[in-house]
Amino acid sequence: MGLFLGIIEKYNKNKGYITLRLKEPLCIGDTISLENEPGSYTVSELMDIQHQNITKTEIGQTVVIGRMKGNINLGNKIYKISSKNLLNSARESYQKEHKKIPLNCKVTIKKNMPISILITSDTNRYPLYKNMKIEQELNFIPLEAQNKPLDKETIISQISKTFSTPFEFRNISINLDENLFLPKLSILNELRRNALDEVEKYAIKNIQRNTRNINIPKSSLKNSSNTVKNKKVSILLNILNLSFDYSKLDGFDNIYIPLRYFANKKYNNIISILSKKFNTYIYMPTIIKLNYKNLFISNVEKAIKTYNIKGFVISNIGNMQLLNDIFNALKLDSKFEIISNYTLNTFNSQTANELGSLGITKFTISPELDKEDIITLCANTNVKKELIVYGKLPVLNMNYCLLGETNICYPNCKLKCSNNCTYYLKDRLNMKFRILPDNIQTVSTVFNCKIININHNSYPVDTIRIDILDESIDDILIAIKNANVH
Repeated sequence: MGLFLGIIEKYNKNKGYITLRLKEPLCIGDTISLENEPGSYTVSELMDIQHQNITKTEIGQTVVIGRMKGNINLGNKIYKISSKNLLNSARESYQKEHKKIPLNCKVTIKKNMPISILITSDTNRYPLYKNMKIEQELNFIPLEAQNKPLDKETIISQISKTFSTPFEFRNISINLDENLFLPKLSILNELRRNALDEVEKYAIKNIQRNTRNINIPKSSLKNSSNTVKNKKVSILLNILNLSFDYSKLDGFDNIYIPLRYFANKKYNNIISILSKKFNTYIYMPTIIKLNYKNLFISNVEKAIKTYNIKGFVISNIGNMQLLNDIFNALKLDSKFEIISNYTLNTFNSQTANELGSLGITKFTISPELDKEDIITLCANTNVKKELIVYGKLPVLNMNYCLLGETNICYPNCKLKCSNNCTYYLKDRLNMKFRILPDNIQTVSTVFNCKIININHNSYPVDTIRIDILDESIDDILIAIKNANVH
């Protein structure tokens, strides 16, 4: 485990010194492991070949690591399993993050009246808080000041302390009578806490209301068994190739087409051919940026009216809210099937049943589960199940364009994502991991170098899924045939 650091060239057992030539940089505080040692070591003594203490190194440098004891021999391999500098950098990055929901508030402290607060949303960017108006009153009457009366600056200082909450006050207005006094400033803290609790409840109610508004038929109840006969077959086309004759495809029931192709007129004919022949689903991306969201909203009505769209494959729970907003805004009939993708990490029956209660008609089993866990999961839920049995699985989805080396599209981009070339990441074993860029937004997916091929006979699932990446039409037909034989 870890990055290969080098091979032990010398070992002074009495002093605990090991000497090696570095394949990776090494610093004080880094963690290393040795080939024949079960544990790990934190580098606390690092020297050059003259035994002068150093704190950092370079690749190719010969160094001495001190205070090393255990089952150590010449020629043993050493691995670097953590970097102190990287960990510190990561820690600094998330400690500096400041992402909170902006709110406005008005605090009223009047003579002979209970103190109160009114909270409204600062922006309409957050749908859960849109048009929110929370009023909270505390059963406390302010006193008449004997010495130092309460001032607006003190009130603002106390109300602003939203540190442990997901909220912040952008604008605070104060309606304060003169010559009033609060015996304890904690009274203001209590007022703020009570009001923000109501804000959270308001958001939660909106989530529950919106998800329940999606009129999707629930899965029918059935008894689980060791196998499910007459399994349906679904095909995911990660790529649509304009030179392919997709009319030759046959032998399956459902087809998943990525969202980006519905926004490109070049693929209208392909989608029309496929949607007339198979149950067609819009396959939602794992990451949706704001520009992609707007593009989807502008195209979904046309897609639903033009093609025979059976439903959607959602890749995160936020897609439920997005679909609900679109159906309401466009006044569309929302009786679509909703399939949860493997990215929703359905590992157990509790997750599967909760998804079912939200209106998910079928879930894709996590590819990280082994056979025993899959059978146990299937036996304990009545929600329909889908299992990926063929294809190269994604190992990474990133909000970054590897080809353009950026996370934003810029005017002078060379558009490598649109030149019909195929790109890979190559590891130290020369294994190639396919890169698939999304040329609508700067998102990249990296696929495994290996193709999975599972015999599904003993799996009690309702549907099997075949993931297609770079396969030809003939390759796809062979994969379908093999899956049906299984």
